[in-house]
Amino acid sequence: MTTGNIDNESAPEIVDATADGNTLVYTDSPQEALGIVDITKPDAPAPIGLIPLEGEPTSVAVKGGYALAAVNTSLDFINVSGLLQVVDIASQTIVRSIELGGQPDAIDVSPDGQYAAIAIENERDEDLGDGEPPQAPAGFLTIVDLAGPVEQWSTRAVDLTGLADLFPEDPEPEYVDINTANVAVVSFQENNHLALVDLKSGKIVNDFTAGSVDLEQIDINEEDIITLTDALDQVAREPDGVAWISKNAFATADEGDLFGGSRGFTLFNTTGDALFESGNSVDHATVRIGHYPEDRSANKGNEPENVEFGIFGKHKMLFVGSERSSVVLAYRLRGGKLPVPRLSQILPANIGPEGLLAIPQRGLFVAASEEDDRDAKFRGSLNIYQWQDGAPSYPTLISRNGAAGTPIPWGAQSALAASKNKPDLVYSVHDSFYRKSRIFAIKINRFPARIVRDLELVDTNGAIAAIEAEASAYVADNGLSDQVDGIKSLVNEDGTVNLDLEGIAVRADGGFIVASEGSGAIGDDGRAFSPNIVAWVDRQGNVERAVTLPGALANAGQRRFGLEGVTIADGSVYVAFQRAWPDAGDPGEYARIGRLDGKGDWRFAYYPLDAVESPNGGWIGLSEIAAIGKDAFLVVERDNQGGPDARVKRVYEVSTAGVQFAPDGEPFPILEKSLVRDLMPDLAAPGGAIIEKVEGLTQLANGDLLISTDNDGVDDSSGETQLIRITP
Repeated sequence: MTTGNIDNESAPEIVDATADGNTLVYTDSPQEALGIVDITKPDAPAPIGLIPLEGEPTSVAVKGGYALAAVNTSLDFINVSGLLQVVDIASQTIVRSIELGGQPDAIDVSPDGQYAAIAIENERDEDLGDGEPPQAPAGFLTIVDLAGPVEQWSTRAVDLTGLADLFPEDPEPEYVDINTANVAVVSFQENNHLALVDLKSGKIVNDFTAGSVDLEQIDINEEDIITLTDALDQVAREPDGVAWISKNAFATADEGDLFGGSRGFTLFNTTGDALFESGNSVDHATVRIGHYPEDRSANKGNEPENVEFGIFGKHKMLFVGSERSSVVLAYRLRGGKLPVPRLSQILPANIGPEGLLAIPQRGLFVAASEEDDRDAKFRGSLNIYQWQDGAPSYPTLISRNGAAGTPIPWGAQSALAASKNKPDLVYSVHDSFYRKSRIFAIKINRFPARIVRDLELVDTNGAIAAIEAEASAYVADNGLSDQVDGIKSLVNEDGTVNLDLEGIAVRADGGFIVASEGSGAIGDDGRAFSPNIVAWVDRQGNVERAVTLPGALANAGQRRFGLEGVTIADGSVYVAFQRAWPDAGDPGEYARIGRLDGKGDWRFAYYPLDAVESPNGGWIGLSEIAAIGKDAFLVVERDNQGGPDARVKRVYEVSTAGVQFAPDGEPFPILEKSLVRDLMPDLAAPGGAIIEKVEGLTQLANGDLLISTDNDGVDDSSGETQLIRITP
C-alpha cells in the first residue's frame, strides 16, 4: 500500500506493530512524522493518521499503547542532538520527549517491555575528507528503563569506544536488537564489529569483529552486463541490520559501507563464531529472478540491508531484505545448534525495502520501502504479505543455470514472441539497459516460467556495423555533433551488438526478426545518436541483414520513442512506433504502424492513441504489436505512469483489411481499433504497485495471451517482472 497524500513525498523506512498486530506505526522522514495504519483487514489497509514530530524520525518501536520514536534534531554532523518522542497511539499525541544527547538511529524494545535500546550513531559526514571515520563526536548506546508510567522512564548511556579495531574512538553504532534475555546486539557497520550489551547491568558482555568472507562467481564490474565470473577475497561483512534467531544466536545483514560488504547474511553465536554464511547465494538468487542491480556490482551487489526473524506456527523464518534488488528473501531455519537456512520464497517489494517486521500471531509480514519519486513512477510504500498454504505467486519468471553453473542473467524484458512449432516456448529480448543484445528462450509449461537458454546476437556479416558507419557519416556531414552525444556504439570488438531491442518475431524457418529503437538528433537531451533498425537473425544468433527506416525518417525526422514492436504477417514485416514523430509530420494523437514488404518498400498507417487519463499527466504510446491472423493485429497501448498514477494499460485489436498503407510523405490512412482487454485488473491482481511498462505481448497456440513487463534493469525500478497469462 502507498500511504499519505499522493502529492506528498513519503518515505516509510522503519515499521512496528501493536501487540495485537492490527495497527502499524512507521517513520516518515520527509514528513517528519509517524504514520499510523489500520491493518485489521490486511488486504485493505487503511491509513488513519500522520503525527508530526520535532525532527526527522530514524526509527520506531512500540511498547503497549505507545510508539517510541527516535528523532534526529541535529544541526549538523558536529552539533548533534536527538529526542525520544513517546506517542500515545490511540490519541495520536506526543506525551513526552526525552533528550538523547546525540543523533539516534535504530531503536528496539525488549520482548518483556522492560527496556528500550537506542543506537546513538552520530553518523559521519561522508563529504568530509575521504568520508571515513573517525569523526567526532563518538556514538554510544542509550538504554531506556521503561518501568512505571511514562513520566518515570529514565535513560542510561553505554560507552562503546575502544572496542573495534578499525576506528575504536568512533564506533558509529548502526542497528540494535534485543533477545529474551534482555541482551542487545549492536552492529558497528563501518567498524565491521558487533557488541553484546546486558541491558539490566548496562555492561558489555562480549564484542568481536564481524570478520570477512571470500566470494566467487560474482559480478564486480559495472559495465552494463551481468557477468558472474569474478572473485573477491577477505571482504569485510560490515553488518547493518541484526536480528536474534534464538537466545544464543543472531543474524546479520552484511550490507557493507566503506569496504564493500559481503552481499549476503551471516548467523553468529554469542561467542562470535559464524554458524552460517550465505556466500554468493543471495546475489545468485536475485540474478535468477531478474532483480540483480548491475549498477551496484562494483561495491555492494544486491545490498542486503536488514534481517528479521519470526516463528510462524512450527516454522522458524528468517527474512533478509535486499535494498537494491527490492526483494525480501524468506528462509526456513532448520536444525538446532547449527541452523541451516533454506530459501523458501522471494517476496517482491517496492523500491528500497528497509524496515522489516514479522507479525507471526497474525500470519503477516511487512516491509517498508522508503524510496519515493512520483515523477520517476515509484512511491514509498508499506508492503504487506500474508502466510498462506500453496505455491508462491512470485517470481513469475526465473532462469536456469547456464554452462558455467550460474544463473542465466536477465532483466529489462522488452518484447515477447511465441514459437511457431513449440506451444510451450516463447522468446524475449532485453533492451539497451544491457550491452550485448540477447534473445531468451522461455519455457512456459509450468510456473514460474523458465529461461532455459540465451543467445547472443553477433554481427557476422557486418550489417550493423555498416548502419553505424552511415549514422556517423550523417551526423558529421550535417554538423550535428553539438546536438548529440556522439554515435551509439552498436558493435563490440567481439562482434556482439548493442541494440535497443524492443520487438521480436519468430520466422517460419526458426530464425528471428528483431526491432531496435533508435535515438534521433532532435529533442533527445544529449543522447547518443542511433537509427531505428529491423534485423534478421538466424537460429544461432547471427545477424544476417539489417535495414533502417526510409529516407529522412532514418535520420532527420527521427526522434526517440521509435520502434517498439515487430511482427510478421502475409510476408511483410510490421512495426509499431511508440509515439508520434512531429518533426516527420505526425500529429500528436497518432503513432505510426509501419509495413516493410518483401521488396524492401516501407508504407505507413496511423494508429489513434487514447487521451491521457493519469492525474500525473504523462503520455500515451504503443509498446508491442502481434499478428493474430489475416489482417488482424493486437497492440499494447499504455501510459508512462506507474503505481497510483497508472490508468492506461490496454490491449487493442486493429484490422488492416482493405487499408492502403501509404509511403512516407503522403497522407496515411487511420486504423480503427477495438478494446480487447483492460490490463489494469491483471496488473493489480498480484497486490503490489501497478507496473508502468507493459512491454511484451504474444498470442499462444491455444489463443491465450501472454504479457510481460519491463523492470528497467532494476534502475529506478523495483525489479518486479510480471509474466501474465490471460485467457481472453
